[in-house]
Amino acid sequence: MANTQLKSLEKKIDDLIGLCSDLNRENQQLKADSAGWHRERQSLLDKNEMARVKVEAMINRLRALEEQV
Repeated sequence: MANTQLKSLEKKIDDLIGLCSDLNRENQQLKADSAGWHRERQSLLDKNEMARVKVEAMINRLRALEEQV
């Protein structure tokens, strides 16, 4: 009887160890994905800022041309 309970407990512990390993792998993947999304977000913010600066420069040039006319 005790041997059966011990085997059952060992299986449950092994299952928990496996689950912890799976969760650790999933957590690491989620962290990597999150870091990738943060890098992509920063890249998009940088591109947006560059576009804003270029548009602002074009507007200023157009205003300057308009003043000349």
